[in-house]
Order: sequence, then C-alpha cells, then structure tokens
Amino acid sequence: MKIKYITLAIAIVAIAKTSYAQYSQDAIRFSGFQTGSTSRIKAVGNACTAIGGDLSSISGNPAGVGFFTRSEFSITPEFNNANVKASYLGQNNSANSASGNLNNASVVFFNRISKMPGTDKTKGLLSLNFGVGYARTNDFYQKTYYAGTNKNSSIADYYAGLANQDVRGNFGDPSSGDFNYLEGWAYQHYLINKDANNNYAASTDLGGDQMSSTVRSGGQSEINLALGANYSNKLYLGLSLGITDLRYNYTSYFTENNTEYVNYNQEFSSVYGLDQATKGSGVNGKFGVIYKPVEAIRFGATVTTPTWITIDDNTAESLYTQYSGSGGTHNNNASYGVTYTLRTPAKVAGGLSIFIKQFGFITGDVEYVDYTTTHITSNDYDPGNDNADIKQFYKSAVNYHAGAEARLTPNFFLRGGYGIQGNPMKQYGSDIKTASGGLGFRFGSYYVDATYTHVTGSNTVFPYTVENGISPSADLNKSVDNVYLTFGVRF
Repeated sequence: MKIKYITLAIAIVAIAKTSYAQYSQDAIRFSGFQTGSTSRIKAVGNACTAIGGDLSSISGNPAGVGFFTRSEFSITPEFNNANVKASYLGQNNSANSASGNLNNASVVFFNRISKMPGTDKTKGLLSLNFGVGYARTNDFYQKTYYAGTNKNSSIADYYAGLANQDVRGNFGDPSSGDFNYLEGWAYQHYLINKDANNNYAASTDLGGDQMSSTVRSGGQSEINLALGANYSNKLYLGLSLGITDLRYNYTSYFTENNTEYVNYNQEFSSVYGLDQATKGSGVNGKFGVIYKPVEAIRFGATVTTPTWITIDDNTAESLYTQYSGSGGTHNNNASYGVTYTLRTPAKVAGGLSIFIKQFGFITGDVEYVDYTTTHITSNDYDPGNDNADIKQFYKSAVNYHAGAEARLTPNFFLRGGYGIQGNPMKQYGSDIKTASGGLGFRFGSYYVDATYTHVTGSNTVFPYTVENGISPSADLNKSVDNVYLTFGVRF
C-alpha cells in the first residue's frame, strides 16, 4: 500500500495541504450532498423542511408526504454549466464543463384512512401516504486548468521531500534501487539526486513552466421510500429509507517543463498523471415532523441518520519524463484498488413556513452537519491518518435556505430564494452560495415549473507541498448556472 499511502498526495493536497489525505478528501466530498428536489423547491432556496405537500418531501422531510390529498407524479431534468476561474503564480486561466442529468423523479400515492360512519372525519389519523422518489444529491462535474512560471520551487522539490521522508522513516531509499513508488520513479528519471549532505534534492532549475489540468465527473443519488401520516390536519409524521448510489471519476495531469542540471543539463517535460474511478452504494434513514398550530404557520424538523456507504476505489498513476537530448524518455505507471466503508455525518434540520392565505408563502430552514464525525473503516489499509486528517482539517457547518412563492394569478406563480452551504474546511475555502428564481404554471391536473439557479464558491488548492519552502497555490473561483424543469400531474 505504499503507493496509495504516499504518492496520491499530489492530487489531494489541493484540499487538505497534507501528504496523507486521499480518502479523507473524498470522504468529505461524498458527505456534502443536498436534497434533490423539484423545480419549485429549487426556486425557493431548497427550503423544504416545513412546506409539505411537495414531491421533494420524499427525499427531504418525509412528514410532508402526509399533506397530499391526491396522488401525484413529477419528473425534473436539469442542465448545468460550470466555469472555474483560476489564478496561479500571477497567471489567470479558466475552464468550462456542461452536463445534463435527471435531478428528481417522484410519485406519491394517497391513501385515506376509512372512518366509521358518524365519526369526526377531521380528527385522528386521516391518511397514510406512500412515496417513492429518485433524487440526485451531489454533482461532481468540473474542469480546472491553471498554469504559470514557478520561480520558487519545482515539482521535483516535492519528490525529494518524499524521498527524505522515506529515509527518515526507514521506508526505503530510492538510491537502493527501489523504484516502485513515485519518489523512486523521480530518482530513476533523474529529477532528484543525493546532495553533498546525503540528502535528496531536486536536480532541476527554478523558473519552470507548470500546468495542471483536472476533469471530474459523476454524482450521487438516492432512491427514497417514504411514509407520511396526517393526524387531525395538525401533526404530520414521516419516515423514509434512502438507498444511495455513488459514481465519481477523476483525471488529472500536472506538467512541468524545466531544465535538469545535475546529470544531463538538458530541458525536459515531465507529466504526473492520476486516474481515479470510484463507485459505491449505501443506506440511510430519515425521520420528519411538521406541526401546523394554525392554518398559516408550519414548523418542521428532520433528522437524517449517517449514510453508510461501501466504496470501491481504483486508481492508476504514472510519471512520464522526456528529455530534449541524450536523456531520452522515462515512463512508469502503477494501478491499485481499495475497498472501504464510509460513515457520513448525521444531519439535523429545522424550518418554518408562513402561508399568506391563497397568495403564497415564505419559508426558511437551517441544517447542522458536523463533518468531523465522518469516519472511514477498511480491511485493505489503515485509515488512521485519514480519520485524523478529518478531525484536524475539517469542522462542523451550518446550511441556510430561504425563499418565497407568490401566486400572481390562480394558475401562475413567481418564486425566489437563496441558500448557503457552510464550508466544511477550517481554511482554504468559502461557503457555497446559491441564488434562485423560478416560475410555475398550473392547468387542471397538470403543472410545469421552471427554475434557474446561480451557484458560487471558491477555494485554494496546493498542487504539491515543499519541505521548508513555499508551496505553490492556486485560487479557484467556481460558478455554476443550472436550469431545472419539472413536469407533473395529479391523479
């Protein structure tokens, strides 16, 4: 497991700035999912904890399933366009990616509870409804590109640092002929050598041109089975079981064009490549309640258990170096797989909705997530460093959602909202902010809703770290424009 334990640092330092954070970074990424919802709920800031009566309740607060008085079905496709602007070593670049997916598809079956003749049909258990829904809860599609001239360090300084760590920790010595790991490859490629003090040092000049290109794809989704009960049109209770699916693919290349001055005194181009394919499945549960003390006010709360996901991760990495002259070409690669179990954090949310007769409503909710409770177990490797990194580099976060709907005519609705997803990192990142707006049309038993959202966020990434030196960093600013369309029918 030495390759996996050390060499993937170049891909992950981008978040945690540590050499032992491969699975900890993925664990947090896979723990940050949101409620997959209809266009209507997207438009009001995804604040669905206390609304009820929307098909988003199946994947959000299952107590809202109890509000339905007719069966209902809807489907919500989405289109996304992401742009990442990067600043690295004084140079600006950008990269775009586009994708289309199914965000939500849900159905609720209304089931009225029979009452004895002569009893009050507005008291007691009035309905027990069942819902089934698909919800996309996380989207990984993103491209990044940054480049610049580095006058302070070389990627070879990173390789030399790894080699010195090996010697100090008695993990091996590249000069002994052990080339089956990244720093050994770098020694074989003449990018690092031993200096006069018998320490490893870069064999490269400063001022090399560096480029980083990454492509991410995939997402997370849930199939939810929900029950919602209506008690006296006042208290609504719900339970749901979520079956999760995870697909994540990551490809990155870090290139440096520089000069090697110890052995060949020649120009070279060296490329570190990493290709990761991850898939998994898991399960969670939700319990929800909505209380309506008066017709105009609804209080809601939801508890989501941790999600337990079994994950299969397969990774291939390579180092390719080509010299301009007699140094020739050097190429090494390796691949390996790991299976581990991820426990994501539990979530607690509370919300309030105020309905203004038939004219519309305002709604808001708050959600708390403690990312430090994320935990990894595995029989394939020791996850102790990953679990320690989770507690050291991450923190709890609070997510906020608020929005409103106005009924302009009996069949036409205008909506708007805003959401903040709290940053799970202690540093090198920002909250993710979402502004949304949408329209809704009702005609008989059918309806169509359209929503546009604009998502922004930023973080700082480190392509590699340098011992006792200045580690280069890139500032990334991401914006995503999303369009959602919901087509629904009541029956």
